[in-house]
Amino acid sequence: MTKHILIIDDEFDIRAVAQLTLKAVGGWDVSLAASGAEGLTKAAAEQPDVILLDVMMPDMDGIETFRALQANSSTQAIPVILMTAKVQAAEQRQFAELGIAGVIAKPFKAMKLPGQIAKTLGWDES
Repeated sequence: MTKHILIIDDEFDIRAVAQLTLKAVGGWDVSLAASGAEGLTKAAAEQPDVILLDVMMPDMDGIETFRALQANSSTQAIPVILMTAKVQAAEQRQFAELGIAGVIAKPFKAMKLPGQIAKTLGWDES
């Protein structure tokens, strides 16, 4: 069955590049959201297999968005992978304590993104 990924990122270019790569290389269905609020709505409606979530966003940042996903019984089981330029050890510890599935550092290598996601979630890349 085809995996469904929801990308929540305020940067159009990042959404576009990630969507293109995940569809072309990963063969996955991809939905996009430009804000935390839009992402919460789409996550509840679409029930994706994983959410790629930008940490640094205006209005509602990635951590707030993640907490809102966790607080909603219909979205709390969806794994979340944070995409962030914040990859210091202290930030990594904070993210790990939140219970996220993983972290992908920005800027990411587009062609490696599907493999990083599959590895993080233990999906077979067959």
